Amino acid sequence: MKHTWITLAGAAIALTGCTLMPKYERPSMPVADAFPAATKVETPAEPSATDTDWTEFFTDEKVKSVITLALQNNRDLRVATLNVEKVAAYYRIQRSELYPSVGVGAFGEKYRIPEKRTESGRAEYSETYSVNIGTTAWELDFFGRIRSLNSAALARYQATEEAGRAAQLTIVAAVAGSYLQLAADEENLTLARATLDAQLRSADLIRKSHDAGISTGLDLHQAQAQAEASRANVARFSGAVAVDRNMLDLVVGTPVPAELLPDALDTVGAMREVTAGLPSDVLLNRPDILATEQQLVAANANIGAARAAFFPRITLTASTGTMDSSLSGLFDSGTRTWSFVPQIVAPLFASGSLRSNLKASQLDRDIAVAEYEKAIQVAFSEVNNALALRATFTEQEDAQRALVEELVTAQRLAEARYRAGLDGYLGVLVAERAAYDARRTLVGVKLARQANRVELYKVLGGGV
Repeated sequence: MKHTWITLAGAAIALTGCTLMPKYERPSMPVADAFPAATKVETPAEPSATDTDWTEFFTDEKVKSVITLALQNNRDLRVATLNVEKVAAYYRIQRSELYPSVGVGAFGEKYRIPEKRTESGRAEYSETYSVNIGTTAWELDFFGRIRSLNSAALARYQATEEAGRAAQLTIVAAVAGSYLQLAADEENLTLARATLDAQLRSADLIRKSHDAGISTGLDLHQAQAQAEASRANVARFSGAVAVDRNMLDLVVGTPVPAELLPDALDTVGAMREVTAGLPSDVLLNRPDILATEQQLVAANANIGAARAAFFPRITLTASTGTMDSSLSGLFDSGTRTWSFVPQIVAPLFASGSLRSNLKASQLDRDIAVAEYEKAIQVAFSEVNNALALRATFTEQEDAQRALVEELVTAQRLAEARYRAGLDGYLGVLVAERAAYDARRTLVGVKLARQANRVELYKVLGGGV
């Protein structure tokens, strides 16, 4: 018995690393070797996004405080974290099958033997008591079936963990995007209110001039119409700000304190520039790409389990303990007992189910390869688009600022010509509308530029 145990244990240890899994090879990247748009804007001094933690990327303390609140309270992120813990528990369950489970069992039996079944012709009573410790149906994983399943479970756990990181990065970017949108609408609201105040003052002056017989009725009605248009803009952006605040509270998962809310885009601190680098360095480190690759690893491991199903499964049940006919003598000398039950089950006829299962696992692997390659292609496109836009936003903003300056100057000249009686009030209205629209467009360009930097940090797999 002792030599049998030693032989089986030695065989199990010798075959510990034996599996029928195909050797995993990472698929080649189905994209170009470089980002075409990166050469226009990259500088060697910029750090990579994956090496830049979000606390370093965002420099504004208010923004960082709001993101911290979101990481603590966002329900989507909480679900993702709980999913990681759940899959980790499943992995521990699967891993436990690699080792025998040892348990203790106690058994007691007492029964009556009827008179007709005894030699004495009288009813007799029989008692049996036992206590055993041992393992039940432990599979000796000679062909790596359990180890393949364990590898697949580990890969799924790692995929879920990477998905959790991807969720965190998405929350960080979503909070920053909502914060910037709120800042932009706050700035638009401030601009609309300032424009309304100025136009109400102008309309009041024109009304007085009209009452004095200097200005025409057309001038008065045009000025009042312009003021009402600005009043509508104030109402529109007031609603937008309220919606933005609600959206920010939803993303964060808790009401954001008023002292952490932005006033305007210009008050939101600048973000660090990050470099794109090479696709092989960036895309392969994105959390979502890593999660997809781990799903591919799991599919590859499942092929090993499907292959091992063609071979015999060897299980071992063994126990040792004591047995006696009386409870009081259960642990006396001479009551020792043991049992050893090895079992081999080999498939002979399975109606093609084993081959079909193997084929299905191979197709799952091929599907996972296609999904992995598609994920890389999508990521490459996202990065390239963000880089292409980043290359134009500085020029757009500079041009828009220059346009605002020119239109503001034109507005002042139009007002001066109107006061001098050289032109009608229509010229002032046109100049005011053009200057206001240019200012609002500038807010949009600033928002797009900062949102693009957040998006680029996200699609480059920013460090979280």
